[in-house]
Amino acid sequence: MASKILPFFFISTLILLLQLHISSAGRYGYPGLDAVRAGRWFPGQDFSASEINSTLFTHLFAVAADLDSQANKVVITYENYTEISTFTQTVQKINPDVKTLLSIGGGIAKKSEYASMASETTTRKTFIESSINVARQNNFHGVDFNWDYPSTPKEMTNYGLLLNEWRNAIQSESTSSGKPPLLLSSAVFHSSDYETIAYPIDAVSNNLDWINVKAYDFYSPAGSHVTAPPAALYNPLSDEANSDKDYGVTTWINAGVPKQKVVFGIPYYGYAWRLADEDDHGFFAPTEGPALSSDGSVGYSEIREFIRREYAKTVYNETAVSNYAYTKSTWIGYDDVQTVATKVEYVKKSKMLGYFASHVHRDENSVLSRTAYDAWEGDSSDSSTNGCGP
Repeated sequence: MASKILPFFFISTLILLLQLHISSAGRYGYPGLDAVRAGRWFPGQDFSASEINSTLFTHLFAVAADLDSQANKVVITYENYTEISTFTQTVQKINPDVKTLLSIGGGIAKKSEYASMASETTTRKTFIESSINVARQNNFHGVDFNWDYPSTPKEMTNYGLLLNEWRNAIQSESTSSGKPPLLLSSAVFHSSDYETIAYPIDAVSNNLDWINVKAYDFYSPAGSHVTAPPAALYNPLSDEANSDKDYGVTTWINAGVPKQKVVFGIPYYGYAWRLADEDDHGFFAPTEGPALSSDGSVGYSEIREFIRREYAKTVYNETAVSNYAYTKSTWIGYDDVQTVATKVEYVKKSKMLGYFASHVHRDENSVLSRTAYDAWEGDSSDSSTNGCGP
């Protein structure tokens, strides 16, 4: 009898261990991360952290830290400190499982200062140690680095060295503190090279938990004198035979970054142009500069309000996967619910790790965030109609 029980017990235990291993490996077999459904939030935008519907996200970035170039340390400005110090506690009130990352840098940061910091071993060490200290002191689960962008071969090399040393420091701090290692992600250009200068792919793949690919800002009034989709999923200039050519993100995968470390960026804003001819209002129509703001940038909630107020015509281009609206001389390219749902479904089908939204405060009553959540969970049946009409 005992001889029969022993094999049964052994087999049952083996099955249980295999189930635990599969569970811990995540949705796509990547250890420790099942998926990333993230949002970027900025303080001081008349949208407090308590207004974020954190149930729609697995991770949230607080874009609130920068570099003190004199000390080469990560700092949070005084005016943001109170809200940032309680950010994790605030967003976990309605979603205790959401993870938070302190995002360092971004579009307003001075690229030259980050390049200088990354150029020396000692300054990198100071920067890294301060990032870990600030993240721990303010109860973040990780740090996100946003250097827009390393723009010389030397800067790319130094970026890779920074990532190597950052990962080692995170592991060392975890061992000494007994706490789980901080997450480490980095925002990157929409393709794996920036102005023909390649990112250090091995350093990116080996040291980051994931990359946040900025799959947007392809066109804006600052650089384009014609209307164009700011964040098309597929290249609108491709001929029909190549119309399935992905707009940038696949260069990262082709370069060697695992799909399970790629997080796809979705903008909650668009760009507005002033049409040269009101009767010419498709893609690549001539324009006479930005509309609605000094640089043409406009948040999704503002776009929806403009469409309702001006009775603007809306169009969804399913070839490029992009929306636009126009009325009189104003033309706006943006992502609405059809585009967001299609992009999230594309991310799932491609077996990438997930998506991130930039920026949650520019949504309208969480319409886009809910659309993304439903598309990821498989419920996007209403996405073809909600939020599209005037």
